[in-house]
Amino acid sequence: MRYRHLIHVVSLVLLALSAALAVTTVLALGYGEGDAPAFAITTLIAGVLGFLGRRFTALQRDLNVREGYAVVSLAWLAIGVVGALPFLFAGVLDSPVAALFESVSGFTTTGATVFSDIEALPHGILFWRSLTQWIGGMGIIVLGIAILPFLGVGGMQLFQAEVPGPTPERLQPRIAQTAKLLWYVYAGMTGVEAGLLMIGGMLPFDAVAHAFTTMSTGGFSPRNASIAAYQSPFIQYVIIAFMYLAGINFALHYRALTRRPGVYGNDPEWRLYTVIIAIATVILLSAALLSGRHSGGVDGPFRDALFQAVSIATTTGYITFDYELWSVGAQMTILLLMFAGGMAGSTAGGLKSMRIYVLLRHGLSELRKAIHPQGVILTRLGRKALREPVLLNVLAFILLYLSIFAAGALALALLGNDLATSIGAAASAIGNIGPGLGDVGAVENYGWMGPWSHIVLVFLMLVGRLEVFTVLVLFHPDLWRHWRAGGR
Repeated sequence: MRYRHLIHVVSLVLLALSAALAVTTVLALGYGEGDAPAFAITTLIAGVLGFLGRRFTALQRDLNVREGYAVVSLAWLAIGVVGALPFLFAGVLDSPVAALFESVSGFTTTGATVFSDIEALPHGILFWRSLTQWIGGMGIIVLGIAILPFLGVGGMQLFQAEVPGPTPERLQPRIAQTAKLLWYVYAGMTGVEAGLLMIGGMLPFDAVAHAFTTMSTGGFSPRNASIAAYQSPFIQYVIIAFMYLAGINFALHYRALTRRPGVYGNDPEWRLYTVIIAIATVILLSAALLSGRHSGGVDGPFRDALFQAVSIATTTGYITFDYELWSVGAQMTILLLMFAGGMAGSTAGGLKSMRIYVLLRHGLSELRKAIHPQGVILTRLGRKALREPVLLNVLAFILLYLSIFAAGALALALLGNDLATSIGAAASAIGNIGPGLGDVGAVENYGWMGPWSHIVLVFLMLVGRLEVFTVLVLFHPDLWRHWRAGGR
């Protein structure tokens, strides 16, 4: 592995990030609230680092798998650090660790925040928080593959290392074409949602910000009360619909838009994803009705239950009602939804419905093998038999995911956080959700936590967003042994 190669590609990502920062600088200048210099300075820093890194390193056109994993992890760390600078330069945060937490929470689409009064922030900062989530939703590396042609060679390694799900799916022969198509669908749906929210009476700035953070399943809102600040049922149902769509494999959206509208119903993962949300909605609706605690209106209980089920299952993390006012059973349902996540190939986090489906099917196959030991019984995804390497990958992923969650929860508890908070925060961070349980629940924030707790959560957010293996391979000795030896 060649460090010059890694620096070159990470530098290209920083150049792309500088363009996003430049857009935010212009918007901040327009509002004139004093945060424009912070973005201008950060734009300059990202641009200079990107230019120098690209200028003095050579790009060899044969990126291998190990380099793909390393590039993605290092690029996400780099954008997390650079993305934190505007919070410090604008003076809205004093702690570098807290700024890093907010930045990584944005880019990983987690939506956990250290701010207690979001509405007091300048519009430039609010827009940057939303933009980081929109960029991170589909992935800045995938964006780079889409807009930078010279990343097309070796692009599959980057795509495979970053795109959520057991197996990345090609829509076109060239991976750059696939990345572009995914971004077209993503951007198009974002624009449609923003338009509908404005029709519903939301201000243009708020509509764009919420469209960014809905389609990315991020959950940052420019309002302290999140979506509860908007009592319009129309607005809430629009956001429910687009959260649900964002949790679906974008390859399915592309196929539905171009060829086969009925492709959703034929997909077993989509059916499981929808059933999980439906069951959770029924449980939360029962909790809302039995407790008598819900929003007003004829459809208030149903809307609250459906909204929270979709929001947590898709790992968006928006809130319309404090779910901690409901029963313990409802909160347990919320916790289980944090692990479920959306579909593979969506912007959602969590384990993904695909892995849960494979795990359930494999369990049933093993049960049948116990009854029929001489039979040839295969685990199938629809009509397709799954190969053993795929099954082992899914089982290993789930084991590692749950192990890292448990280790993270233990670390938070050892740092002085109570049990409910430690479990809720760890599940929320590794699932890229935002709100958790206990002192980081639906109406709370993470600003009161100490720097070491923030560092633990930053690690969990990155592990969850990059699908565990991409980050963990950096800690494997073989990777660095190959690097030092110049191996490929």
